[in-house]
Amino acid sequence: MKQPDSSPIRHDWSLEEIEGIYTLPFPELIFRAQSLHRRHHCAEEVQGCSLLSIKTGGCPEDCGYCPQSARYDTEVAGQKLLNPEQVLESAREARRQGATRFCMGAAWRQAPEGEEFDNVLAMVRGVRELSMEACCTLGMLSQPQAEALAAAGLTAYNHNLDTSPEFYGRIITTRTYRDRLETLERVRDAGISVCCGGIIGMGESPRDRWRLLEELATQDPHPESVPINLLVRVEGTPLADREAVDPFEMVRMIATARILMPEAMVRLSAGRLSLSDEAQALCLLAGANSVFMGERLLTTPNPQADLDRDLLERMGMRLRAAEIPVGAGRQDLPEN
Repeated sequence: MKQPDSSPIRHDWSLEEIEGIYTLPFPELIFRAQSLHRRHHCAEEVQGCSLLSIKTGGCPEDCGYCPQSARYDTEVAGQKLLNPEQVLESAREARRQGATRFCMGAAWRQAPEGEEFDNVLAMVRGVRELSMEACCTLGMLSQPQAEALAAAGLTAYNHNLDTSPEFYGRIITTRTYRDRLETLERVRDAGISVCCGGIIGMGESPRDRWRLLEELATQDPHPESVPINLLVRVEGTPLADREAVDPFEMVRMIATARILMPEAMVRLSAGRLSLSDEAQALCLLAGANSVFMGERLLTTPNPQADLDRDLLERMGMRLRAAEIPVGAGRQDLPEN
């Protein structure tokens, strides 16, 4: 059960403050994060999400972590945009597995115009009719496209910042940090909630992690959804040989994000297969209140849904039940 909280939500965090929080002794960091988590969320509930690649591979960008880039020789096979019924069948299966949020990802630099985009709008409408939240990540958007997605009932748009502005150019050269921020502005202006986070384990410094959190936590309003990803090292990508990150760093990222953005849904996202059950449990105790379910996240492996349910049961926790009535309009959507 949520606890009352009268403390103000801040958007003026300094890098020094963020460093001070992130580097707290571990017991104190977890205590502060868990205390804020309980004030703003039900500590026993976790939202189940599902992510489907609706158009795979062939992306012209050079994101160093991504096996879907056309520039890298990976085992990812290209696939044209799925038709709406294929996507909705996957959404129905995700709902049967306990997911209440269905996310659709397409490997595009910029969302296209015409029939493909019309099909995405049909997918969004269909997912909403299943009483599920609908999220998309389609690359950069124009303002009319953002407005069209909003009119179709899109709950949230995912567009990650990935890392700090300073480290960004060592990972991606085909799209600027400003490009990403402008897409987020268009999404916000259209009235769609923002899903925006990043990735650790790409070779960044601790300061880069703090700067990423600063970029997120000084947005006003904060992103309603903050996915924290651990790099999945894929053979053929430039980051395939990066050293594994200490799982405690993932926990510290989540705990610090929870303290800085207490009302956000902090999502334990990619890379969970490299985390033990105990490490995932620490992430949940640190304030993560959402996990992605299903055997794959776009093109990378992910724990099976029954393993997630088993872990939650062992922790005395549960998946959050659906609350969106069938046919709900955009105005009825929860903001997170």
